[in-house]
Amino acid sequence: MENNLAKISPTQLSLAQLRADGWFCWITEHYNFYAKIRQDLWGFGDILALKPNQILCVQTTTASNMSARVKKIADHENVGYVRDANILIHVHGWHMDAKTKKWTCKVKDIS
Repeated sequence: MENNLAKISPTQLSLAQLRADGWFCWITEHYNFYAKIRQDLWGFGDILALKPNQILCVQTTTASNMSARVKKIADHENVGYVRDANILIHVHGWHMDAKTKKWTCKVKDIS
């Protein structure tokens, strides 16, 4: 994926990639104005994506923050419920390739 804007969010990058791969996607992260915090679906999902007979929950971040997000999900009290429902869980870690000037994504399946 190419990007001319240095400030594009990892969520937008993941949405574009998932949609190009045929997923129907919805952003599930939102800002709670009362608590003044961002909240994710089930405590860790930024995007919910659907394909026939498949449900995917995606946590999207920068490549440098991937390990922290994987740990966050592994330690989260809700992850067992999501896994028991056979919902796939992926972490997308984005970084700009210095040579090609293209965004690349490392995907970690932690289902």
